[in-house]
Amino acid sequence: MTPKIELRGVCKRFGSEIVLNGVDLAVAAGESLVIMGGSGSGKSVLLKCILGLLMPDAGAVLIDGEDVTHLSGRARDHVMRKFGVLFQGGALFDSLPVWENVAFGLMRGRGMAAAEAKAIALEKLTRVGLSPTVAMLSPAELSGGMQKRVGLARAIAADPEILFFDEPTTGLDPLMADVIDTLIANTVRETGVTAVSITHDMASARKIATRLAMLRDGKIVWSGAAAEVDRSGDTYVTQFVHGRDDKLGA
Repeated sequence: MTPKIELRGVCKRFGSEIVLNGVDLAVAAGESLVIMGGSGSGKSVLLKCILGLLMPDAGAVLIDGEDVTHLSGRARDHVMRKFGVLFQGGALFDSLPVWENVAFGLMRGRGMAAAEAKAIALEKLTRVGLSPTVAMLSPAELSGGMQKRVGLARAIAADPEILFFDEPTTGLDPLMADVIDTLIANTVRETGVTAVSITHDMASARKIATRLAMLRDGKIVWSGAAAEVDRSGDTYVTQFVHGRDDKLGA
């Protein structure tokens, strides 16, 4: 079966620094893949290459079997409609109320009427556990956890085929992080979307992943079922899983 997402020999460098050095990776439809790695391992660069925000220096990115590496204009927009993204910092617009943040892509990107977009926004807010009263608040009036929920509601607003999560629990206390992880896991399971997450938080990775992949020195050094990570047989993976960061060279 054709992978939903496939990377073939993806390379990216900035000046003399090699960040990605021939990444090969395939993500099946409906799979929840978490890409792990220490700080500076290239996780965010890899995600941006998949999203088309960065152009690989070599290799190819395929979505549903189509090479999208060099697409631009309307062709790129068509691919982007398959994506929903929860950004690390939330990336909410402070000048807009919550419902307009959620509906932003529907109105600005797809030309949907405000009334219809607002109705969808309210439904998505309810799905992530926020009441309709939150819709008229500004992002600044929300806690960090609530902002993450709004970001998730925006990510699923257009019913995307693929969801991307960029360090989804960064900045949250352990209890709220677990709440967000559970919400993400439930959302992925209930909607049947393909999900790709990047994180250095093993608790988060275990909660939301069906499969894990470890990125080190610009390459995927191990991948396997989430349940198998403790039996990976890879020294680096074992050190990472057990939080011995002093040995990771990150």
